[in-house]
Amino acid sequence: MPIKIQSDLPAREILDNENIFVMDEYRALHQNIRPLQICILNLMPVKQDTELHLLRSLSNTPLQVDVTFMKMNSHISLNTSANHLNKFYDTFDDLKDNKYDGLIITGAPVEQIPFEEVDYWQELCEIMEWSKSHVTSTLHICWGAQAGLYYHFGLDKVLLPEKLFGVYRHKVLNRKVPLVRGFDDVFCIPHSRHTATPAQAIHDCEKLVVMAESEKAGVLLSMTADGRQIFVMGHPEYDRYTLHNEYMRDLNKGLPIHVPENYYPDDDPTRKPLLSWRAHCNGLYTNWINYYVYQATPYDIREIQ
Repeated sequence: MPIKIQSDLPAREILDNENIFVMDEYRALHQNIRPLQICILNLMPVKQDTELHLLRSLSNTPLQVDVTFMKMNSHISLNTSANHLNKFYDTFDDLKDNKYDGLIITGAPVEQIPFEEVDYWQELCEIMEWSKSHVTSTLHICWGAQAGLYYHFGLDKVLLPEKLFGVYRHKVLNRKVPLVRGFDDVFCIPHSRHTATPAQAIHDCEKLVVMAESEKAGVLLSMTADGRQIFVMGHPEYDRYTLHNEYMRDLNKGLPIHVPENYYPDDDPTRKPLLSWRAHCNGLYTNWINYYVYQATPYDIREIQ
């Protein structure tokens, strides 16, 4: 949240240059506050785990956040009970007349399938187009980010030689962007994917700004200049044991998988994984909610354009 100070305080200019959010008295006195409406399009197979991860990430703000979960009409989930989905989820048809301050589009286990062959691709395209006029800011995660970059900018994904799997170091490239406000120069985030949007293609897209990148994992954070579309290539919301559970699942299925990089002490799967990304996950979601949702959305949600 911002620091409120007098408009002409000499420290104001220094704080602005350090990318510290400062609000002057006039703006503070004229703010209207209401609960933020956030919709989560949950495409992950075990939806309860993703619900927990994202709700935990969204909880580190003093703002009230009202969450709605969306499911696909054109896809039947095999890993989550119909009772759970019917009770806690709505379809796009149910929600498309609403407007939302924020939308989260999650990853999905379909990355090795061409986008157009995913059974719900057309419906997802309709949702991403709808978001342009009905959502203040959309946060795309992992495959959701690849899908968004492909739909909005025509940047296609490529298959990696092996699964990118582990916790990787990323460097902040642009400290003036509020999304990375408060980040260390180098920070860790988990990745778990077989495909990637080439880093050079993202850098070459004039409509995108890159905020963080890894030598091994490529671009992590990119967005449009206005913050309406934000793309997160990794999984900052993962908890301590998510990569472990994925590793054991793939081992039990006999799939080719290596020990998650930079995850277990001494790469020993019998030891407790190191949690090295939680603070920056909290910072990322708090910054998104504050600077790209709360500070940008109109008080009357019907005025989102």
